[in-house]
Amino acid sequence: MPLSPPQKNIADSEARFRVAVSGRRFGKTHIAIRELAKHARIHNQICWAVFPSYRMAKAVVWDTLKNNLRELNWIAKVNENDLSIKLVNGSQIALRGADNFDSLRGVGLNFLVCDEVADIDERAWTEVLRPTLSDRQGKALFLGTPKGINNWLYDLYQRGQDPTELQWASWQYTTVEGGVVPPEEILAARNDLDEATFRQEYLAAFNTTTNRVYYSFDRKQNIRAFTDTIEKHEILYTGWDFNIDPMSVVITVRRGDTLYVIDEICLFTSNTQEACDELRNRYPDNRIWAYPDPASRQRKTSAGGSTDLSILANNGFIVKAPNSHTQIRDRINAVNSRFKSASGQVNLYVDAGCRHLIESVEKQSYKQGSTIPDKDSGFDHMNDALGYMIDYMFPVRRDTSHVAQPVTWGHKLSAH
Repeated sequence: MPLSPPQKNIADSEARFRVAVSGRRFGKTHIAIRELAKHARIHNQICWAVFPSYRMAKAVVWDTLKNNLRELNWIAKVNENDLSIKLVNGSQIALRGADNFDSLRGVGLNFLVCDEVADIDERAWTEVLRPTLSDRQGKALFLGTPKGINNWLYDLYQRGQDPTELQWASWQYTTVEGGVVPPEEILAARNDLDEATFRQEYLAAFNTTTNRVYYSFDRKQNIRAFTDTIEKHEILYTGWDFNIDPMSVVITVRRGDTLYVIDEICLFTSNTQEACDELRNRYPDNRIWAYPDPASRQRKTSAGGSTDLSILANNGFIVKAPNSHTQIRDRINAVNSRFKSASGQVNLYVDAGCRHLIESVEKQSYKQGSTIPDKDSGFDHMNDALGYMIDYMFPVRRDTSHVAQPVTWGHKLSAH
């Protein structure tokens, strides 16, 4: 089963978890069958391919898989109803649908392919399929075409791009790079489709939502490790959002007008004092300046009855908080201008390890048809923590046009 150069890159990787994002007709089915056969050639292996539905599994792969294995003389028994094949070496290859993913529990897998990942419920992986790989230290290959940055395929792809994720690898290939669809057909598709659809389906691009709150953030320009030395007793600037689930803190250092987010604290079912303790444990020698939600003057998330602001102060932090909230739009504008100003200046960088913050600034959007940030998704807490600090340190205020003061004219009405 020959492979194209991009397919060979995927097949040759030794990573335990591989993620291949590609345009339509790249040849995902071909590499899926090839990888199933590769792993099933070893005695007594259990290899599955999981699709969004049973119907798709049967329609897309089943006949091709059987024909290829018959040509190799590997088949001992075929179960048409179960979509499973027993091989002569005792291994099993089976196709499964994720439309009823609870039914996939209880088996131990040596190898798993998940195809059209963007259309599979994420819980099928996190709650069911991931545990099936544990006892056998099984491997997994994820295949799919993007469906935006709010889909879990995007998160899987980013794990493969993270150099600290040693078990993961990921690739992104266009339809052209697959070598199956001729260039003239792709040109015709470009003329037929809108730009966003073409980029997603043929260029394998993760389209961003048009109503992103923090539209200025871009991984390529804003994710950067802080390589300078953090001196003892240097000031750390911290933004705080007080919430029980989660308590959110962003931790930054400042160089001139540029801030580097070097760390984050995200504590669930917690309180302000526990967040203070965690911060002190991580940075015992540094001075801490805290920029909390202005409502912390009254809010209490501790059992002792102290306000959040007083707890910060009692821990020795220098507290910087205005008396009242600025407008949400101004706070958002301040953060966007730090990520990238209208002149192209970048003054805010985030370390790759701050995953909660990165996910939040990428994925928070406005409610449909409004200018109100969506808070139901849970992406607002880290963003608010960052925003309170940025808005205080580098405020952006809209100009208020001058309004003429009312004038009292000195004329009197004539009596005649």
